[in-house]
Parts: sequence; structure tokens; C-alpha cells
Amino acid sequence: MLGITGRFGQDTCDGFSRRDLLRVGGSAALGLSLPEMLRLQQATAAEDARYGGPGFGKAKQVIMLYLQGGPSHLDLWDPKLDVPDNVKSVFKPINTKLPGVQFTENMPKLAQVNDKFTMIRSMSYTPIGLFNHTAAIYMMLTGYTADKVSPSGQLEPPSPKDFPNFGCHITKMKPLTIPMLPYVMMPRPLQESSIIGKAGTAGFLGRAHDPYYLYPTGNDMDMKKMDRINVDDLKLRKEVPLARLKRRASLRDKINAGLGDLDAAVQKYALNEYYGKALDLVLSGRARDAFNLGAEKKETRERYGNNTFGQSCLLARRLVEAGTRVVEVNWPKVANSDNHSWDVHVGLTKRMKSQNSPMLDAGLSTLIADLDERGLLKETLVIAVGEFGRSPKRGVSTSGNTNSNDGRDHWPYCYTAVMAGAGVKRGNVHGKSDKTASAPVENPVHPRELLATIYHSVGINPHSLIYNHLNQPRDLVKADALTDILS
Repeated sequence: MLGITGRFGQDTCDGFSRRDLLRVGGSAALGLSLPEMLRLQQATAAEDARYGGPGFGKAKQVIMLYLQGGPSHLDLWDPKLDVPDNVKSVFKPINTKLPGVQFTENMPKLAQVNDKFTMIRSMSYTPIGLFNHTAAIYMMLTGYTADKVSPSGQLEPPSPKDFPNFGCHITKMKPLTIPMLPYVMMPRPLQESSIIGKAGTAGFLGRAHDPYYLYPTGNDMDMKKMDRINVDDLKLRKEVPLARLKRRASLRDKINAGLGDLDAAVQKYALNEYYGKALDLVLSGRARDAFNLGAEKKETRERYGNNTFGQSCLLARRLVEAGTRVVEVNWPKVANSDNHSWDVHVGLTKRMKSQNSPMLDAGLSTLIADLDERGLLKETLVIAVGEFGRSPKRGVSTSGNTNSNDGRDHWPYCYTAVMAGAGVKRGNVHGKSDKTASAPVENPVHPRELLATIYHSVGINPHSLIYNHLNQPRDLVKADALTDILS
């Protein structure tokens, strides 16, 4: 397998970068001996050690609000005025804290805190084939194009061969030193139709690096499901007192010590390490306490919103406060569905006015303000983004779907993301869309660049080499960080 990407003229006397050479599966093809390959690996490690720049390593934790379904940027935070009626939002524009920057009337609360975050109005990419949700979600959260995509954009179910979700990389490369859950995903899995959980796993890193999945019982229209959080797996069983559990752990260690050959055989699986971490989690009670939303004041819970998304945002704050490294809040409605889904092929006006927008407005604005008030925003990176935006023209088909005059189709060519905290510039607008919000006219940003910025912010070189299930080297993500938005 030859994977030289053509960055000719850099790093080596032959013109190829060290990373390009490391992607070559058959080193003999370039006449590289094993010692030479090892020297290249060492040089790459040295490059990683020298990596840095504005905002590098300022984020101790990350909160991703993943707006699966694809929010309409024109009807939220990038409205256009002097445009045809079938492009113009049905919602009135309003002023924000930033002079000259307008949102729609759907975002009144966020308009009052946009002096605290950067808005990227130039998210853009051109997909392979039709751009349906699952393939776009996979790109947005892993930085890679899925191997198998049907003509409709659907994928196969999650596989151990998948590229890992960004948070799994972070928690593997930046492990916690306290007894806390490293990565929590809630309140429902990523989903399009029957494809559930794609891009939400550790993939080839192994299941040990999967998130802790917190999916309370109840359907997507149940706004009280966060009141039924069940974390019994983080509790001591009543019939096993603390002293007995510790004795069992001690006995287990003694037995293992006498099984040298078996212990050596399973050493690579780090079973003792995982057992120890699980035991520490149960005994410390730190994670269990973080999940107790009832400990919050009624006023605080109402401020976030008494709904699934709002309470998930509040729980995300509690988790990072307790030491969780990464939290991903998935929009609490399956991507291609009705009601408060962002997939507004029909019924855009009613849905965005009374269902999804009020939840986003309250949850996101309160999360940013609350973190800021508590002094946590300076070390917590917050991202809100979907897999794409919506078509500038209402009532047209761009993805093979049928759209009413009160609906917009999928549109990956231009959309908006929000980033806040951990060195991200406050009161900043990065990039600019054209007069119909169809394409960027300044500073286009690919989803990979957004991921690279996240890695950079937590102190990871986005070009770090990782190894897949076949032990083949790959870039963590093939993009550079947006250091222009960092300080």
C-alpha cells in the first residue's frame, strides 16, 4: 500500500515529508531499511514535541453539542435580507451584542452572549456522492470518509474497523489521572434511519476507549427523560458492602500474582488497569454525584430549559466540573425525523419557531454563560455544529429528498459552527458566506479543520500518527488547526 500524498519539496532530501514516508506500507519499495524507518518515526515524534502555537493546550475538557439533523443557518445565525422570498428566512432578523452581526428572532438569548464566542460562518465541504446524514456525521466526527456508502448516503452499521470518534482519540491520548468517566455521550445515539451509532464509537482503538453511553429510557419526544438517569453501574450493590468489595479486590490481586503465565498472556489487554479504574470509579462516587441533576437549583435547571437538550447541557457542565475530559451531547431527535428534528424538509416555520430553536437558544446560551460565570470557560472548549446546513432555496431537492415550500434540503457547501472557551477569541466572526449563504466568500473551513482545532486546543498535534486495526499509520486528521480564531 503506497500512500504518498504529494507534499513534494518538504522535509527530506527526496522531497517527501517524514509522515508521507511513514504511510508507505511496503518500505522496501522506497529502499527503506528498518533502522531508517525507526529513525523516521523518531523524527516524527520530535516534530510532535515541537508542535505548538496560539491556543495550544488551553482546553482541559471539551463539550461537543452535536446538532445532528443539520440546522438551517439562514434561519438561525446567518440570515440574509436582500434576497428572493424563497431564500429569505421567514423569521425576522435581530441585532446581537456585536455591531453589524444579526441572528434571527429564533436566537434572542444567544444574541446576548455572542460576545463570548467565535462564530464560523464558512463551514463547507463537498461530499462524495449524495450528502445524507450518516455519511456527513461520520466525516464531521471522525475527519474521514467512510469506506462503504450507498448511493443514498447510508452506511453500514458501526464496525471495529471504523475511524474513531474525535473524543475517543482525546481520552486515549490525554488520559485522566482522577477516578472519573473520561468520555460521556448522551442523551441518545447518533442515528439516521436504522443506522445507529455510526461515528460514535472508538472504532479501531478498541471498545475500552468507547464513550460511557448515557441513554435514559423514553422516546425522543419525552422531555423528562433526563429525570430518569440510571447510573446503577456506578453504585455499590447493597449486598456487597464496601469492606467486602475491597477484600474481594485484594483477593483477586493475590490470585493473579500466583498466575504468572496467565498474567503475562493477557498483559497487553491491560485487564488490571481497566479493573482498577472501574473499581476506583465505583468507590470514589465522583461520577455518580456528577449525574445528580437534583443537586442543582430549580432556577438553574429552568434557565437551561426543562427539556432533554437543556438538561443534557447542564449535565455536561456538571461532568466537566467533576473532571470528565469529553462530553458529547447529541441532539435528542433522530436525524431524519419530524417534530424537533433539524431535518426540516417540511414544516420549517412551526418546528423552528416553537420546538428546536427555543431549546438550542436556551441550552447553548446558558451553557456558555454558566461556564463563564464559574471560571470554567477559560479551560473548557465548547463546540456547537451539525453535519451540514440547509439549502438556500426552500422547496428544492438537493439530496434526492422531497421538500415542501416550507422546507429546506441538505446543504454541506455552507453552514455555521459556534466555538467558545479555552483560548477561542470572544466576540469574533470567522469567515463569511455569500449573499444567499450558498458558499463561503472568505476563509472556508472544512470539518477536518474544525477537528484539528479541537485536537490542537487540548494539546494534541492534529498530524499525530495513529495506527489502525491493521497497524497501518494514519494522520489523526488531515488538516491544520484554525489558529486564527485562537489566542
